[in-house]
Amino acid sequence: MNLEWIEGGVTAAKGFTAGGVYCGIRKNKTKSDLAMIYSATPCSAAGAYTQNLVKGAPVVVTKKNLTNGIAQAVICNSGNANTCNADGEEKALQMCQITGEALGIPAENVIVASTGVIGQVLPIEPILTGVPELVKALSATGSDAAAEAIMTTDLAKKQVAINVDYNGSAFVIGGIAKGSGMIHPNMATMLGFLTTDAQVAPEVLSKALSLAVNDTFNMVSVDGDTSTNDMVTILASGKSGVTIESEGESFELFTEALKEICTSLSRKIAKDGEGATKLLVCNVVGGKDEANAKAVAKSVICSSLVKAAMFGSDANWGRVLCAIGYAGVPVDIMKVDVDFESKAGSIAVCRNGAGIVFDEDVAKTILVEDEININVTLQDGTAKATAYGCDLTYDYVKINGDYRS
Repeated sequence: MNLEWIEGGVTAAKGFTAGGVYCGIRKNKTKSDLAMIYSATPCSAAGAYTQNLVKGAPVVVTKKNLTNGIAQAVICNSGNANTCNADGEEKALQMCQITGEALGIPAENVIVASTGVIGQVLPIEPILTGVPELVKALSATGSDAAAEAIMTTDLAKKQVAINVDYNGSAFVIGGIAKGSGMIHPNMATMLGFLTTDAQVAPEVLSKALSLAVNDTFNMVSVDGDTSTNDMVTILASGKSGVTIESEGESFELFTEALKEICTSLSRKIAKDGEGATKLLVCNVVGGKDEANAKAVAKSVICSSLVKAAMFGSDANWGRVLCAIGYAGVPVDIMKVDVDFESKAGSIAVCRNGAGIVFDEDVAKTILVEDEININVTLQDGTAKATAYGCDLTYDYVKINGDYRS
C-alpha cells in the first residue's frame, strides 16, 4: 500500500472545512468547547456507536440522521455529555437545527455529538450563540481548532491524515478524535470524526468503517468503563474522483488505509489515558481464531494488575498469565510465551506457561520506556490481534475523584 502521512487532519481531504470556538458550556474560558466539520455538498456517511445500553441523546439522534447514509456537517460540544437528561434528545435535535439553519442545510444532514459530564442538563443558549461564530471560523486549516474543542480530560490533540496513491490517482483520509477516560473495548469514551475525498457509497463506507473499527477503536481500553456517548463517523465527499467499489482491490486498499488512520488515533487515545505515563500494546499471535486472540489481548490490556505493574516498570509476567487465564476463551496455558519489548530492547520472561531466568535490571530498563509491547504467543493456531491501553497511575484516581469539579 502506497500511502503518505500528511498534515491537515480532518480537513486534509478535499471539500471539508472545520473550526472550534469557546461558546460558554465549559467553566474554563480558555478552553474551546464547540467544534464543527462541514462539507458544502452532501456526503456519503456512516457511523459506529457505543454498545452501552445507556446511550447519550446525541448518539440516538445521529443514528437516526444517518439512516439514509447522507450528512454534511458535524457539530460537537465538550464539557457536557447530554446523557440521562429528560430533555436530552430535544437538545440534540436543537443542535442539529441550529447548525442546519446557520449552514443552510437540512437539520437531518447534521451529525451531533457531545462529551463531558453525564446527567447535567445541557444549556442550549451557548450553542445558539456560538454556532454562528463557529460558522464564521470554519477554515480549510481548521482541523487543529476542531480537535482542541472536542477535548475533555485529554492532554493532547489527536489528528492524523494520509494520502493514498491508487492507479495513478490519489485520495485522502483524515480524522480527529478525543478520548482519555471511561474507555473500554466496544467503542470506548471516545469520539472520532473521519473524512475522505474518495467516492464511496454509504453501504460500502459503512462496511469499511465497521471492519476498521473492530480492529482498532474496539481494541482500546483505558479503565474498563464503556462510555455512553462514543461514536466514530466518516464523511466521504467524493472530491478526489477516486471511486471505491464494494469489493476488490479498491475496497481492500481503502479499508486498509482507514485501518491505518484508526490505528494511529487509537494509539493516541490509549497513550493519553487519564493519568497515564505509558502506552501499552498487547500483541497476540498463535491464537486459535481471531475472536480467541482478541479476547486474550483485551484481557491483558484491561487487567488493573498488569497496568499497575507496567506503571512500576515491574516485569511481573505472572499477572499477564493470570489475565489470559480469565479471558473466557480456551487457551492451553502450558504453551504460552510472554515477552516484554520497548525501544530499549526485548526480553523473554515466560516460556511454555512457566517462568524463565531473566535479568531484572534489563527488564526494568525495557519497561521504564513510555511505550511498552506485551507480546503473547499462544501456539494454538495462526490468528493474531492487538489491543491498546495504558498504565494505571495515582493520577487516574485524582482526576476521576474530582472530575465534576
